[in-house]
Amino acid sequence: MLKLYIGNKNYSSWSMRPWVLLTQAGIPFEEVMVRFDSFDAGSTFKQAVGAHSPVAKVPVLVDGGFAVWDTLAIAETLAEKFPDQALWPADRHARARARSVCAEMHSGFAALRGACPMNIEASLPEAGALALRDKPAVRADLARIVTMWSGLLGQHGGPMLFGAFSIADAYFAPVVMRIRTYALPVPAPVAAYIDRVCTLPGVRAWIDGALAENDFIEFNEPYRLRRD
Repeated sequence: MLKLYIGNKNYSSWSMRPWVLLTQAGIPFEEVMVRFDSFDAGSTFKQAVGAHSPVAKVPVLVDGGFAVWDTLAIAETLAEKFPDQALWPADRHARARARSVCAEMHSGFAALRGACPMNIEASLPEAGALALRDKPAVRADLARIVTMWSGLLGQHGGPMLFGAFSIADAYFAPVVMRIRTYALPVPAPVAAYIDRVCTLPGVRAWIDGALAENDFIEFNEPYRLRRD
């Protein structure tokens, strides 16, 4: 069976992507959660994950003893291994566009990531409002997300970005979580997409797991002194 190494569900946006993809597609796997700690070279986290990946970061997918790291590499590996699941769109052009927007997410949106780190359990509308007010790059990142999602939903008719659920929806699920946590303003069609993503069984299961962790990791909490 596949084995997926992940970090805390409340905080680990990178881990969320392949976990949601596997769960939503109904692909069996074993979850191994390694709690975030200091991330120092000798930390428990680095040792546990580093036993399977030279970069010692989550997520890591292990298939029969062979490890694949990085979310895009994991997504492509799963798409090849399970072609009947149609994890990428069937249409050639749609598939290329889905890869493009996933790559854009993978390498971009640094301002949004930095100002609004994923924190599913929290409600931080004030922090979101301040980030939008004080940081033009955050406003630009959010505007690009809105433009992207609106265009894809309009082109493919929903309910997901490319019609049916795909890697792209799993890839942007952490952004959905950020928009909710920080109450970032989006137009009604995008808000409706966010609601639909949150009702996907794979996403709902991840959210439930995050809420059940009852863990507070200070270096992942720039806006709170404790978990309320």
